[in-house]
Amino acid sequence: GPMAADMHNSYAHRKNGRQPAEPPHPDLAELLGETYGLMIYQESMMQVARDIAGYSMSEADDLRKACGKKNRAQIAEHRAKFIAGSDAKGYGKALGEQLFAIIEPFADYAFNKSHAFAYGLIAYQTAYLKANYLTEFLAAVLTGSKRNIDKAGVYLTDCRQHGIEVRVPDINLSEIDFATDGNAIPFGLSAVRNVGEKVAAPIIAERSANGPFADFNDFCERMPREVLNRRFVESLIKAGAFESCGHTRAGLLDVFDRIIEAALRRRTEAEAGLQSMFGGAADTGGVEFDDRIDVPDTNADDRTTLVWEKELLGLYVSDHPLRGGEAQLRRATDCTVSGIGDLPPNPDSGQQWVTIGGVVHNLQRRFTRGGDPMARFTLEDTEGSVEVTVFPKAMADAVDVLVEDAVVLVRGRPDRRGEGETAFLANELLPINLRRGPAPLWLNVERVDMDEDWLVSFEQMLAENPGDAPVHLRVGDRLVRLPESRWVDAGALAGPMREILGADAVRT
Repeated sequence: GPMAADMHNSYAHRKNGRQPAEPPHPDLAELLGETYGLMIYQESMMQVARDIAGYSMSEADDLRKACGKKNRAQIAEHRAKFIAGSDAKGYGKALGEQLFAIIEPFADYAFNKSHAFAYGLIAYQTAYLKANYLTEFLAAVLTGSKRNIDKAGVYLTDCRQHGIEVRVPDINLSEIDFATDGNAIPFGLSAVRNVGEKVAAPIIAERSANGPFADFNDFCERMPREVLNRRFVESLIKAGAFESCGHTRAGLLDVFDRIIEAALRRRTEAEAGLQSMFGGAADTGGVEFDDRIDVPDTNADDRTTLVWEKELLGLYVSDHPLRGGEAQLRRATDCTVSGIGDLPPNPDSGQQWVTIGGVVHNLQRRFTRGGDPMARFTLEDTEGSVEVTVFPKAMADAVDVLVEDAVVLVRGRPDRRGEGETAFLANELLPINLRRGPAPLWLNVERVDMDEDWLVSFEQMLAENPGDAPVHLRVGDRLVRLPESRWVDAGALAGPMREILGADAVRT
């Protein structure tokens, strides 16, 4: 609301002395004094209506409601009443018209003072935490969104853009929720699908009491029976939780059932007071590992690994099918998936035709009542996902394009369903062959005296070595990602940068 009258900029300018803090009329100086002569709050608007247009506070509240509900008929009545009241009180029609022109768009979406204060305080606190404790802040918001995959995807992208690595779950590093490990965030164990806090808590408790797990055999020996459930353990394996123990996901999936069975059998024998046939002691602490099962060194392909991560974590963590091709996808689309809901409607037709792109998930092929093929699927890019519906006309040309896990471009229009929910109606689907670009060039410039001459020289070096590698500058805890127009040939620029910044300040 206040932004519609440019009050956010005026407030900043007036507070910092760049503009005079003058109210619309001298009689409003005391009323609007603390907000530099601006109507920031709903109470301000209502008091202006009372003092200038002669409204009672009840009538002023009616004005607020009419504007807030966008009731155009009532707003028109209030406009005439407000201007006439301003004239009757001796302020003239011109001032009444000036003030109402501010009030009408302002009241479409405005806060009362206590509401504005609460939001302002929270905004300040979160901005402070993100600026000064970035890794911890992002770990906290990932924890808060672990059941909301769309939001988690946005935060995961934020982590990557700030050079913070989000790692797959780790049986020896992960906590119950997302936590920090230096400048990295291991995935929280409770956020793994099928696991949850009841399974994660005893794992963390045992690790805290008796140290890290040496390998999967050690894990099975030390975990209570209720944790060694096939569904729980398979989910942890597919998510990558045992890779730090030296096990591959595919190799462990081949033998984990047998290892669990052997561990439980030894435990049952020990609890019954039996000696194993190989002479092991009759308690769990002294069981010998003569019948230990080795884990084969079998690797799954990258696509399978990402499918497992998507299934169990809800996100691609170790990699992403779009990684390295973001610039190409951005050039081929009009907006990101998460930006669909912010698109303004077409002023002529009310419809906004745009192209978006991403990975196809949860593909469901269906038929209309007339027997024509159609489909629904989830389209995901690096920032979010949206439900896409493909009707028969578009489906006829998309048979070969529309397959699970394919990367596609979708031309169509947003389908706004109310309460902020937006889906997408596809008119055309096209394949796109993403060419993975080179890794980013990371430059630590905190030891450089960045005066004007250095910046000019640095700008010239970027301009002379154009390419497809993103450039990230780190100054202390701050990370700056240069725009696409300043991407470079990392191979050509890395050497000269090492000479200037030092070998340890440059990596690719």
